[in-house]
Amino acid sequence: MSRLARFVLAGGIGFVADAAALWLLLSITPLGPLAARVLSIGFALCVTWQINRHLTFSPSSRGLAQEGVRYGGVGIATSVVNYLVYCASLLALPALPPLAALAFASLVAMALSFLGYSRLVFDR
Repeated sequence: MSRLARFVLAGGIGFVADAAALWLLLSITPLGPLAARVLSIGFALCVTWQINRHLTFSPSSRGLAQEGVRYGGVGIATSVVNYLVYCASLLALPALPPLAALAFASLVAMALSFLGYSRLVFDR
């Protein structure tokens, strides 16, 4: 399986983690879809770091803390793009279900994530 295919698989698992966390937060907390998404993105970022670290790219030559900071930096930057697309989708289409906006935003951010992680976090 190619590295890109493994990245898409990791992203799919991250999407499920993000969607599950978002659904859970919307179901059992008073948080709205915008605040809940901030938390679900953070959860998904932690999940995908471990998958990408062990399946997609393999650990970098840096220490765990430095790799985590780099992964978090790229993840936060691409998550901002993801979140902005999510918010814009919900604001532009108020009837759009939050999980549909999540799917669209996640696809938009995927290319940026792959480039950032492969070039700035995990070296070969």
